[in-house]
Amino acid sequence: MIVTGTFLLSLPIATSGNVTQSFVDVLFTSTSAVTTTGLIVADTGKFYSLFGQTVILVLIQICGLGYMIFIALIILGVGGRISFNSRMLLNESLARPSSIDMLKFVKVVIVFTFIIELIGAALLAFHWTNIFPLKEAIYYGIFHSISAFCTAGFSLFSTSFSAYRTNIAINLIVNIVCIAGAIGFFVLYDIYASGKKAIVTKRMPILTVHSKFVLLMSVMLMFLGAVIIFVSQTKVNPSPAGEVLLNSVFQSISASTTTGFNTVDIGAMKSSSLFAIILLMFVGASPGGTGAGIKTVSFGIILIFLFSLLTGKENINLFKRRISSQVVNKVFAISAIAVLWVVLATGILVFTEKAAFLNVLFEVVSALGNVGLSMGITSSLSDVGKIVLSITMLVGRMGPLAIGFSLVGKPKPARFKYSEADVLVG
Repeated sequence: MIVTGTFLLSLPIATSGNVTQSFVDVLFTSTSAVTTTGLIVADTGKFYSLFGQTVILVLIQICGLGYMIFIALIILGVGGRISFNSRMLLNESLARPSSIDMLKFVKVVIVFTFIIELIGAALLAFHWTNIFPLKEAIYYGIFHSISAFCTAGFSLFSTSFSAYRTNIAINLIVNIVCIAGAIGFFVLYDIYASGKKAIVTKRMPILTVHSKFVLLMSVMLMFLGAVIIFVSQTKVNPSPAGEVLLNSVFQSISASTTTGFNTVDIGAMKSSSLFAIILLMFVGASPGGTGAGIKTVSFGIILIFLFSLLTGKENINLFKRRISSQVVNKVFAISAIAVLWVVLATGILVFTEKAAFLNVLFEVVSALGNVGLSMGITSSLSDVGKIVLSITMLVGRMGPLAIGFSLVGKPKPARFKYSEADVLVG
């Protein structure tokens, strides 16, 4: 997908003035679209033609949902049968309980995606008809709705959504679409199925443990992020408190859903706000959605594990259910690899770039979390820096653990155990 995108975006027809980009810049943009990151080296709305923008949008849509889903959709659409190998790949690419039929869930994912994107596009287009011609308003609505749901962060506006920082309706629509894409398809399905069952039985809807945990962690992170940003920015921002609050909520949701839209100049924000955004980007969205990061569930399990360890509890419990040790090990493996990658990539860019350390760290975490927020140094990065960030975006999209498995190879369980060593820690 990255190679295909690079080829198409390198064609003269892809740019508005038939201007060619360097190979590294085209590769960077294609990688950013495929990984639904949103980091750019050229203004998407001005530099690229309608053809180029369409290529970016198609890459975002296909890769935001997962290419295996689209392969399954095409095969089923022409009345074909999915092979055993394709079923195995599709099964691995869809985060869902084993009790739910795979092909049924694929259809659910597609239906939810296009319904939410269609509603988002219609609402955005309706609000923009007062500003732009009808065709342009519809196009902007479609582009930004897909970009929001796939948590891509690509915008046709030079300053993203800064022009609408006081528009409550635009903020609300974009935030809801972003959250819908970030919380995961199974959570959307669970909310729908539970709500439907509750209407029939006339009882309170009962969500699964996973859905409740995702919603709890998502709300907690977004709320804490918004509070920190609001308190930090109120001291330096002369704007009314309502506007600062609206912007704080928008940026917190944008970072925690790994979307990457912005309504304020990120580079002008205070260090405390930037630190909060970095943490939100690193944690990221929830499993089984269109966002990246180590995931809200992983972060929540780490907190529960630490609490259980400090209180002397053997088992890690969540909503009166026990979390297996395999899940805990996987969470710590994902988090450790992500931290190591941030350290490695930041260390390289500190030597290759002239930007300040905080700017570099922010850029690396944004790339790894597939967020796309930037303090304004992306276009000025060296070719080495852009290649490192391109690899970082790919690592973030595929998942740190998947990268680790691909480097180490197929796991080989040990047939014996060594005697325990007395190693001092702490």
